[in-house]
Amino acid sequence: MRMTINGAEVELDVEPDMPLLWALRDELGLTGTKYGCGIAQCGACTVHLDGLAVRSCQVRASEAEGAEVTTIEGLPRDHPVVDAWIEEQVAQCGYCQSGQIMQAASLLAGNPAPSDAEIDAVMGGNLCRCATYPRIRAAIRRAAQETA
Repeated sequence: MRMTINGAEVELDVEPDMPLLWALRDELGLTGTKYGCGIAQCGACTVHLDGLAVRSCQVRASEAEGAEVTTIEGLPRDHPVVDAWIEEQVAQCGYCQSGQIMQAASLLAGNPAPSDAEIDAVMGGNLCRCATYPRIRAAIRRAAQETA
């Protein structure tokens, strides 16, 4: 199956029902996308599929055929969300950060000036064991200001 991953067209020879997460990590070596729960409840595996944030543990590789997939490795290093994450010192253990950043980038792409309630609603499905939620919200606010 063919798809575009981080701007490059790739062909994968995997079982159609293989989770996209495992195709990315095991077949392509893109390990920035993390395995957390396997049931789409934690958000650690969040990637963009045709511009929308999805949980790659629950997307079959065949569902991404012909699509554009962006992982944390494909997000520009100077992306406002990445810069804000650093400025606000969001990361502690860092495990959830790729999923958090991808979800936040998707949020801001669709809503460049979200309220705190909108941030909380969209980010609520991304869990952080270190509980850096106030820093996450501050980083999203900062990124929104940078893009305004």
